Amino acid sequence: MREPGDVRRQRILAVVQSRGAVRVTDLASELEVSVVTARRDVEELAREGKLRRGHGIARPVTAASEPAAPPAARPAVPGGPVAVVVPERHTYLYETMNGAREVLEAAGLRIVLHIAPQAPGAERPIVERALADGAQGLLFAPRWRTAALQEADGEWLTRTGVPTVLMERRPRPGSPLHTVDSVCSDHWHGMHLAVEHLLSLGHRRIVLAARDDSPTARAIRAAFVEIVAARPEIEDSVVVLSAPSAGTEPGAVVPDSLAELLRERGATAAVLHGDVDALMLVQHLADSGVRVPDDCSVVAYDDVVAALGSTPLTAIAPPKAEVGRVAAELLLQRLGSAGRASARSSRRVELLPELKVRGSTRPL
Repeated sequence: MREPGDVRRQRILAVVQSRGAVRVTDLASELEVSVVTARRDVEELAREGKLRRGHGIARPVTAASEPAAPPAARPAVPGGPVAVVVPERHTYLYETMNGAREVLEAAGLRIVLHIAPQAPGAERPIVERALADGAQGLLFAPRWRTAALQEADGEWLTRTGVPTVLMERRPRPGSPLHTVDSVCSDHWHGMHLAVEHLLSLGHRRIVLAARDDSPTARAIRAAFVEIVAARPEIEDSVVVLSAPSAGTEPGAVVPDSLAELLRERGATAAVLHGDVDALMLVQHLADSGVRVPDDCSVVAYDDVVAALGSTPLTAIAPPKAEVGRVAAELLLQRLGSAGRASARSSRRVELLPELKVRGSTRPL
């Protein structure tokens, strides 16, 4: 199903704001649309004053019409830059990266952003190259499409030789990565908020349509199963993939039609992960005669673009930018105690998501 234009333009904004100047041809490639479509989106965003364009380049909007004055000189920070590694086409983590950038730049540190392609194992050579180029610290959000890939990265990632903080990743207890500093959202709490909200509205038959191709997706699925099992008032629940391309789990259920699945199970509510899949599934429900929220209440998980739907979606909003800020602060603490790492124990920080109630949920 084709991605809605307003969602695509929001993704363009996120990319431009996170990277600065970006070629329109690169945007087209990343969004998997034609250059003509990307150019039209950039032109529309420029007309709305949300970015600047020129000669095939999209740039973020500055606070003034004239070029910005050079920033005030900051004290020099010894050592090389901080490498920030995030997956391509992942707007959620671009927000996290922006939060980290604010903290690091305020401390006078230069950051170097590395975008890892979707190919398995793509992150390791990128990290190794960044370290060879002199990075003194690493903020890392690996894709880890499967648990096996996560385990495979454990050994080398614990031997980077520089302070390393994982962002939005929760290492498995007992794994080598368990001793690596990490900052992430408490996705169990996020799912708890979603289920409690639906129960408070009288819904007792709930479907989770979710991805399973990232650590966040797997955490959301596991939390949902655990939470509904502990609530006897829930009459029926099921977990399915939100799209055929949304997972790698063997035997995962991929419904031909979410609308038909809702009818078959008598479900009156659905939690959908992530936002783009949620908006597209809600559109599909409307095409199939299922009205949101009249026939089915919907909660999206991520809240990157959930508010932009024709019916703004109630959503669970992980503290994406705050995760980046806290991760950067933790990294700065490590860099400030260079040579004394043993004096500070490893940190695992979890931040609580919020529930944003909008127009896609209503009492049964």
